[in-house]
Amino acid sequence: MSQSSSHDHHDHAGHDHAHAGHHHGHHHHHHGDPQQAGPFPWRRMGWAALLVAFAIAAASLVQVRSGEATVITRFGNPARVLLQPGLGWRWPAPFEAAIPVDLRLRTTSSGLQDVGTRDGLRIIIQAYVAWQVQGDPDNVRRFMRAVQNQPDEAARQIRTFVGSALETTAASFDLANLVNTDASQVRIADFEAQLRQQIDQQLLTTYGVRVLQVGVERLTLPSVTLTATVDRMRAERETIATERTAIGKREAAQIRSAAERDARIVQADATVKAAEIEAQSRVEAAAIYGKAYAGSPKLYNLLRSLDTLGTIVSPGTKLILRTDAAPFRVLVDGPPSVELKGGTQP
Repeated sequence: MSQSSSHDHHDHAGHDHAHAGHHHGHHHHHHGDPQQAGPFPWRRMGWAALLVAFAIAAASLVQVRSGEATVITRFGNPARVLLQPGLGWRWPAPFEAAIPVDLRLRTTSSGLQDVGTRDGLRIIIQAYVAWQVQGDPDNVRRFMRAVQNQPDEAARQIRTFVGSALETTAASFDLANLVNTDASQVRIADFEAQLRQQIDQQLLTTYGVRVLQVGVERLTLPSVTLTATVDRMRAERETIATERTAIGKREAAQIRSAAERDARIVQADATVKAAEIEAQSRVEAAAIYGKAYAGSPKLYNLLRSLDTLGTIVSPGTKLILRTDAAPFRVLVDGPPSVELKGGTQP
């Protein structure tokens, strides 16, 4: 019995010794090939570190688009402004964040505003403003602080500014400078320039916004102002008609006076010429009479007597004269004998 137990004990010890020898041999096997077991954990750690570095780099890159500025905020406060299109960098969140700011042109309308002119009349006017955020770091930060990078809020506040400026600007112009049938009296361009001057500097210093253009979009008249405007236009037309009538009368008088002066000058010239012609004819007639008298005195006297009778005697003339007196003597005595060349005639 004891031998059997002793045999079992030796067998068990031998088995344990063999098993221990097996583990010992296996242990020596792993230590004998370190190049196969060692690199795998380090390689995995290297790839993990590389992926983490890539993720950090990707989170740190910022793309700046054309027409935008990117504000880098550090714990919510603007730190710097990126303006050039392309890639920029920042610290990953939560240290820094990137906020894009739109720099493109925008337009805002004031809506219809009831304002008063310098001459006490009312007009309804609507203006528009073309604006954009000024593209420099200071004004971009100013826009961020003023409206928290909200263009709609900026447009709402700009409309308030424009409404106030319209009231001030309209008070510097008469209604006739804005609504008039005479184009030379209309000063809309001056109105727009003064309106822009009213808001330009305020919007830049308050919001960092640059005004590119201001214009009158619509201008209408209330019923009361329309009636007053029609009356004023009618009065202006009547004044113009009166002035033109006066000018026409003055020009007509000048033309009439010039015509009368020219007529007097022509008449005077004609009178002088007529007198000259009459004098010349008298000279010529005297010469003819002289020649006739020299050639035949009796015939000359006869012709002159007949001319005198033709001058002083008309169908209604009654004369009582001696018949033997000239020029009636010829009626009694008959024509005298006229001596002609080559002989005499009884």
